[in-house]
Amino acid sequence: MIPEHIAIIMDGNGRWAKKRSLPRVFGHKQGVKTVKKIVKFASRLGVKVLTLYAFSAENWKRPKTEVEALFSLLSQFMKKDLKELIHVGVRLRILGDLSKFPQDLKSEIVSACQATEKNANLELNIALNYGARQEIVKAFEEMLAQGVKKPTEEILSSFLYTAGQPDPDLLIRTSGEFRISNFLLWQIAYSEIYITDKLWPDFTPQDLEGAISEFQKRERRFGGI
Repeated sequence: MIPEHIAIIMDGNGRWAKKRSLPRVFGHKQGVKTVKKIVKFASRLGVKVLTLYAFSAENWKRPKTEVEALFSLLSQFMKKDLKELIHVGVRLRILGDLSKFPQDLKSEIVSACQATEKNANLELNIALNYGARQEIVKAFEEMLAQGVKKPTEEILSSFLYTAGQPDPDLLIRTSGEFRISNFLLWQIAYSEIYITDKLWPDFTPQDLEGAISEFQKRERRFGGI
């Protein structure tokens, strides 16, 4: 069975570049190429939702030059690379708070989402300026503003960025790190977790197949027997 929703913490771009004595931005550029390959392959496999952790709420702590380089790559992706994915039926959705982003970049992101809104083959969530704790706080603030008196799990889920989507079946983290990094904390309550030592720029469709194969061997009991 193919996971309906796969979430990926794309880690290791900087280390990939460092191993080659290159500036970190080269790792991010190679990481974008990997994104396109994995999105296309996931679509062919029949994955319905793919969530990629691209820029966390904590990434603002990185050097300004690196953040600006990431924004430039994101702009290029929205204006050029996404066109390739539209042809395979990708619908783009952004998870996170874009208020701190440059206005021109925000406009490009909104335009990209609008250009794909009728596509239905694969929902591609890109997490930008995203933090799971912040997302949950935002959900409670919106519930209070709307007068919700007795929140339930279902009601809270409807106020999250992923409202209307199934929770991830499989969470993949590249680069061998064993932490969640404030990513989809509510949604991954029962996700299967797969860690690989591969750095994100080296992650291939075959690696994704391997993660799915491992997922298929596991017995998901959701707290039962």
